[in-house]
This record gives sequence, C-alpha cells and structure tokens, in this order.
Amino acid sequence: MTLPYGRRPESALVKFTDYGGMTGWGEIVQPSPENLLEKSLPALIGVDWEHPSELGQIPGGAAGDMACWDLWGRMSGVPLSHALGGTRTSLIATVRVPADRSLESMVARVNRHVGGGYAHVTIDIHPGWDVEPVRAVRAAYPGLAIAVDGRGAYTDIAQLEALDSYDLAAIQRPFADLLTSAELQDRVNAPVAVEVHSVAELDEAVGVHAGRALLLRPSRFGSLGAVRAAHDRAVEAGWDIVCMGGLGAGLARAATVAVASLPGCTLPSAVAEPPQSAQVVVPPVGASGGVVAIPLTQPGLGHTVDEARVRRLARESFRV
Repeated sequence: MTLPYGRRPESALVKFTDYGGMTGWGEIVQPSPENLLEKSLPALIGVDWEHPSELGQIPGGAAGDMACWDLWGRMSGVPLSHALGGTRTSLIATVRVPADRSLESMVARVNRHVGGGYAHVTIDIHPGWDVEPVRAVRAAYPGLAIAVDGRGAYTDIAQLEALDSYDLAAIQRPFADLLTSAELQDRVNAPVAVEVHSVAELDEAVGVHAGRALLLRPSRFGSLGAVRAAHDRAVEAGWDIVCMGGLGAGLARAATVAVASLPGCTLPSAVAEPPQSAQVVVPPVGASGGVVAIPLTQPGLGHTVDEARVRRLARESFRV
C-alpha cells in the first residue's frame, strides 16, 4: 500500500496475518516496489520461525521484518521496545531546523520549538549556511543543546572546524567518506556522528576512528536484528548513538522509537517530527514538551493502524 503525501516521501505498508487472525504491520519509506514484491515478501512467505531474530537479512526487507516483529510482539504480549532490549520509558527528542530564507526567520522557528518544550535542536547545514545560523541560534539561546547535520555535503574540513567554538552536541554526517570524518574528529571536541548501513560498515568506521557517535536509521539496516547488533557494536566501541526515523505513515517512526529506547542511544533522537495528519497510527507518534513517551501498555509497535484511513490513502494494494 503506497501512501502519497504530496511532496512527502511515499511509504509502502506491509500487513501480515497469522492463521489465528493476529496481524503485524511494517513500513518502508521511499520503497522499491520491485524489491518488496519480488524479493523481500516472497522470501518471508512459508518460512517457519519462532522469533523474528531468526529471519536474518532479507534484501529490501525492512518492512516485512518490522511486520514480523510487530506480529510476534502482539502474539507474545511484549512491546517492541522490550523485545529489542529497551530500558527507557520516554525519550528526549530533537527537532530539525531546516535552512531558512533568513537568519531572523530561522531563529523565530527555533523560538517556537523552544516554546513548545524542545531542549535540543538539529540545524540542517550546507556550505554557505553553517557558521552564521549556528552563531545566531547560540546567541539567542546560550543554554540550548544544538547539533548540526551536514548530510554529507561538505568537502572542506575548515568550514566545519569553525563550528566547534559553539559548544555543539554533535556534528552529524559531515562528509561522504569516513577518512575525512576521522580527520575532522581529530580536530574538534564535538562528537562526529557518522551514518552507516551495516555492522560491517560500522566496524570500518570504528577502525578508522571516523567519529564518536553513530547516526542510526533503522530502516537502512534491513532488519531490527541488524539494528540491535549495530547498537551493541557502537556501545562496545564507546560511541554515542542518535536515532533517526524517516518521514512516513508513522509505523517506521514507531519502530525507531522502540530502537531509541535501547540503553546505548544516548543522544536526543529525531523521532517526533512527521505531522500527525500524515500518520495512519493511533495514537500518532509525536512529542509532548520535547519528550516522546514509549508505548509500553500495548504489545508490538504499541500503536493501532487506522485501516480505513489506509484504504482511503492507498494508491495500490497487493495480496501475496
């Protein structure tokens, strides 16, 4: 089921139903229909398993894997957070601050977030929009926790080194390569957070000292078991972890909340930003006063899917 949100990325939702009528849901944002229908779902059909950790890595299988964890949690009466080893009951959330038309309007945006209870913001930066916006926000809010996210757009270390005097919580995804990230980490006090998509890539990042933090996007790992393994490897290396969930219908974000409850996820997580109107889960995933409550009173993902809304929004649906 593909849910359109105008300019927002599309999502594919997966629903598994067992012989007893119990259901489990999963989501992948910006899906590849070919991978989903021709590889990942057929690989799961007819497979006998007692625990979803037995499924291993399935190409393009994040949505199907998530649905299996949700189904198992509902059948077992276990919240996903506890199934993964989570220890928290709530999360401190960060809110993203995109590049704006002016410094004044950007600071006004931050002011609204701070007024709403957020104590941590992540400023999107790019070459030409970095030092000035960070300086402006720091001047307005001396005690605010500020991270920056370069989305791999930088090639010049000096541009980012200049940000270190503003007491940053993290410099996320500064470069596209690990070696340049390692050189930056040698020069700055703030932890550099690198994004990888497998435990093998994380091993490489740790080996070259590419940073001191992992930016963890669960949907990029293909399975929640692999996500848990990456968490454990980062903890072993002494790295902090910040979790980030993609825009979507709310299911992927709910899974990210569960991952962010793991003990090694020590930095505020980007798990609360999609507008509630774009979600199909009840209650919607969101923050109150800059804090996200982890749903522990319901099993699985901890949210009910509004199937009538899914049917209204779906452009296509398939039964396998």
